[in-house]
Amino acid sequence: MKLHSRIDGPAGAPLLVLGPSLGTSLDLWEPQFPALTAAHRVLRYDLPGHGGSPAAEGFGIGDLADAVVALADEALGGTGTFAVGGVSLGGAVATAVAARHPGRVTHLLLCCTSAKFGDPANWRERAALVRARGTAALADTVPARWFTPAYDPAPFARGLAAVDDGSYAACCDLLGGLDLTGELAAITAPALVVAGAEDKATPLDQAVALAGGIAGAVLQVVPHAAHLANVERADAVTAALAAHLTGRGSAAPGERARRAVLGDAHVDRAQAATSAFTADFQDFITRYAWDGIWNRPGLDRRTRSCVTLTALVAGGHLEELAMHVRGALRNGLTPAEIKEVLLQTAVYCGVPAANSAFRIADRVLAEGGAG
Repeated sequence: MKLHSRIDGPAGAPLLVLGPSLGTSLDLWEPQFPALTAAHRVLRYDLPGHGGSPAAEGFGIGDLADAVVALADEALGGTGTFAVGGVSLGGAVATAVAARHPGRVTHLLLCCTSAKFGDPANWRERAALVRARGTAALADTVPARWFTPAYDPAPFARGLAAVDDGSYAACCDLLGGLDLTGELAAITAPALVVAGAEDKATPLDQAVALAGGIAGAVLQVVPHAAHLANVERADAVTAALAAHLTGRGSAAPGERARRAVLGDAHVDRAQAATSAFTADFQDFITRYAWDGIWNRPGLDRRTRSCVTLTALVAGGHLEELAMHVRGALRNGLTPAEIKEVLLQTAVYCGVPAANSAFRIADRVLAEGGAG
């Protein structure tokens, strides 16, 4: 199988291979194009019968994965390493590549995708509809599911209508029978899973399951975004992808502060537990608390930790105290200094509150503190 592709970016830069979603073309990645080509050679490809790729039927996920690896080999001039990612079906292809060629994939970028795409009967019905009436029959329903109501899907509806009917139906057949769950454990590349908080095509629980099946995967939920989150919330998704490719060096300032104080493991757990209901709150505290307050220059982070410990004791918010005792240690406070802060709270916040605080802090320190 031969897929149409395009390569852009500086010669000699690391290779990044990106796949689109069902019903779109390699142009889907245009919003990320300027940022990603600054440090990578970006190879984008079209699915069978989409964009410039020839029509095809009767293929499976392995055929697509092999075709993508062949494109990478051609770009590299032989075998070598590369980063790979994709949206929806393109993300499933990237997952298969990373699972089946773990030694070759340096980073995995999965956007609004899943290891298993819902009820197979729905995909069979869609395939039958397209074979009978063409992709034009989907124009009024499918693109609307790609975005929240605030975003105009019309340009993408036109692109969907241009897809070869048989190839689109074959992709539906593939998705109906796909289950990569058993292959996730084979993935060794650092993986980022980006999910739209309002995605109905690959709902958030599928993203949580996908991230949970890949060792060390990071889940990032994008508020106010549906299935094509990289288009609807381009800035947020671009920042997340760039941060992952550079070891989080390009992460948003609030996320950098949050990770520096609370640690990657805590933030990763919080993001993995994010639901559509809590996504806006996670976005709020990252931007307003961790960037708007913790990144202000007026106080250093040691001092802010002292203030935070005192405020938590005073307010009786002891469920968060252990988290911020660990944060205080990361910010450079010693156990002796934390003890002095809690002694101060015994006078100004009350002995019972300080008694509980000492018990929690003592447990954290005994467990190894900031680790």
